[in-house]
Amino acid sequence: MAARKTLGESLREHGVSRRGFLKFCAATASMMALPPSMGPVIAAALEKARRPSVIWLSFQECTGCTESLTRSHSPTVEDLIFDVISLDYHHTLQAAAGHQAEAAREQAMKDNHGEYLLIVDGSLPGPNSNPGFSTIAGISNYAMLQEAVAGAKAVVAVGTCSAFGGLPAAAPNPTGAVSVMDIVKDKPVINVPGCPPVPMVITGVLAQYLVFGKLPDLDEYHRPLAFFGQSIHDRCYRRPFYDKGLFAESFDDEGARKGWCLYRLGCKGPSTYNACATMRWNSGTSWPVESGHPCLGCSEPKFWDAGGFYEPLSAPLGTPGNTLLAAGAAGVVIGGVAATLAKHRAATAVAERQPVTVEELEQKL
Repeated sequence: MAARKTLGESLREHGVSRRGFLKFCAATASMMALPPSMGPVIAAALEKARRPSVIWLSFQECTGCTESLTRSHSPTVEDLIFDVISLDYHHTLQAAAGHQAEAAREQAMKDNHGEYLLIVDGSLPGPNSNPGFSTIAGISNYAMLQEAVAGAKAVVAVGTCSAFGGLPAAAPNPTGAVSVMDIVKDKPVINVPGCPPVPMVITGVLAQYLVFGKLPDLDEYHRPLAFFGQSIHDRCYRRPFYDKGLFAESFDDEGARKGWCLYRLGCKGPSTYNACATMRWNSGTSWPVESGHPCLGCSEPKFWDAGGFYEPLSAPLGTPGNTLLAAGAAGVVIGGVAATLAKHRAATAVAERQPVTVEELEQKL
């Protein structure tokens, strides 16, 4: 097979100007939370980089993750497909169909063995489930994943279904759905959860992989820290209202109209780690909490089975300002008008994802 063109060569063929290229690199640096000085460094790396082959498999999913990808505004899906990556197989976006499509997948795996990036969205029936629950071209999801993983350099699980099982794995889990991480143990796996994920997070992870040639730093759930390192609560513009003990009690009361905190309406922001509050949706226009709806915690494991979407994380202790938010495995957040020391201890607990006990809270107060 002829050697793949470098990104610089591909950009010039598509008539992309140097100015436009540098703007793209600056946006990429910003997405990765890197200083502006890294823009030229990224440009130099991308100029010489060869477009990696990307194979995208879709299993038990709703196509929402692909819909999210196609609405990314930095870099756009056109940037990714034509200039940054070689998307060699994708059920929804490819022109080929039937035998021709499967032949393209097999050829891409053969030509790029050991080097291609495998992206998976959707959960899949586990090895002990009926393989007929979900098949593509007569091949079970499990068999196709195993075949594709064998020659992949790394695996990116896009969406909560792929990362944690999502809706298909919710009780009673009739298909025996499992996540990619439950199956793949011998290759690097990076999870990009969300239902669906933030568009720029998907493209940002791919761009970062291309620039640095390696996976980003990950948290305990294999999520990139650059995008999942802080809770929704810590980045939320409604946080000052929480600290003042000002909460909306219904979706149409005075507090809701004034933009007060949605904690009492079931917001899972304190226990949810994602970049929704900073990157937002629809070209950075808005996000669920800004539109008046509480965070449902969709980027966390088992969020469907956690239930209580419109119920507070816990009952308040004392005054509204001294609310204890039990945030499950992710830790807890202490807010309101509690003593400064208690608030500092709680903020530290969130950062370290360590629980704060009621006894500790009472001592600080």
